[in-house]
Amino acid sequence: MSRSALLVLADGRFPAGGHAHSGGAEAAVKAGRITDAASLEEFCRGRLHTAGLVAGALAAAAALGVDPGELDAAADARTPSPALRTAARRLGRQLLRAARTTWPSPELDALAREFPKGAHQPVVLGLAARAAGLAPEDAAHCAVYESVSGPATATVRLLSLDPFDATGVLARLAPELDRVADRAVEAARRVTGEGVGALPAASAPLLEVMAEAHAAWPVRLFAS
Repeated sequence: MSRSALLVLADGRFPAGGHAHSGGAEAAVKAGRITDAASLEEFCRGRLHTAGLVAGALAAAAALGVDPGELDAAADARTPSPALRTAARRLGRQLLRAARTTWPSPELDALAREFPKGAHQPVVLGLAARAAGLAPEDAAHCAVYESVSGPATATVRLLSLDPFDATGVLARLAPELDRVADRAVEAARRVTGEGVGALPAASAPLLEVMAEAHAAWPVRLFAS
């Protein structure tokens, strides 16, 4: 494992398009569900244990070498919202472009041919981690961290929240991030014997509902 490669992949400045997505925070701010650091922390905790857990397990399974086509179908089944499926594939396409340039790999090339319009972002993330020589644990940690860092960063812009307070939220969630990543990897390792049905399917219905509403807004700062 290269710790430097892990830092590159997890860096918010890696050109994977995540800066354009709020992880549902924009809709939550407008609805009055995020108003300050405390409510941001609760929102991020909810995302972590639902969308974050699912994304972490998908990424870890991809890093383990599970068939990406099966994983992409599993991701689709766990994403009821068409708007979120579209966003996940858009992010996957952008991440794949960046990863193929950074860590050239026959597996990434094959994924691009199989999914010309983009695979789900966590699946691409796992294959990118694999191409970078990283472990499933690394892929899971990247995925679960992204599930909360995106909303935290977006809220700084949306609410003019103090960046120190937003970062404090992420720091307080760090122990839970580790536990969720461990659960994600454990589930991913079961896939080889049990199939993709072993992957978690934790749901966040309100995120799905808000994503559909957000996609219809005529003016928005973030794509999702």
